[in-house]
Amino acid sequence: MSKGELLTRVTIWVALAGYAIGASFYLLSRGRRRWDEVARTAWTVGCVSILIHVACAFHYYHNWSHAAAYRETARQTAELTGFDWGGGLFINYALVAGWIIDLIWWRRGLDAYRNRPTWLAAIWQGFLIFIIFNATVVFKTGPLRWIGLGLCLWIAILWLRAPATKTLERSEDELIFKKHFWD
Repeated sequence: MSKGELLTRVTIWVALAGYAIGASFYLLSRGRRRWDEVARTAWTVGCVSILIHVACAFHYYHNWSHAAAYRETARQTAELTGFDWGGGLFINYALVAGWIIDLIWWRRGLDAYRNRPTWLAAIWQGFLIFIIFNATVVFKTGPLRWIGLGLCLWIAILWLRAPATKTLERSEDELIFKKHFWD
């Protein structure tokens, strides 16, 4: 395995681990600030890793050419599905842009991130699971396929079982005010 292939592979698996750890801690945190901070740190590592992965792929595989990356994406898609289409590359661009935007939102504050619209979080996480499923289960074979399937199932189960915790831990005064004012 060449250095470029190793870097490209390692960075995508670090990105997937960052996603899995970040999403798991976020969904299991139940609003505990320390857990959310661990989740956000893992999410940051995942985002940085996906950026490095894209740079490695473009450098070592496509000679910094969008056209070459598009052709290779189309070739792989045609090989698997019979449909000669490189548009999956734009889906990958959307993944990277979305992850950066999501990370910026999260870095601006845990409360703001935790209180974003539920439908938006569901669409974003559904998109991420879709991408991971296709990248690992559809386009890979052997143990990588099973690891990808397990990851997708784990995150999907966590999302389906996650409580609707929107706010983080609150102070006693905030809880008393809320109970008195709203009850």
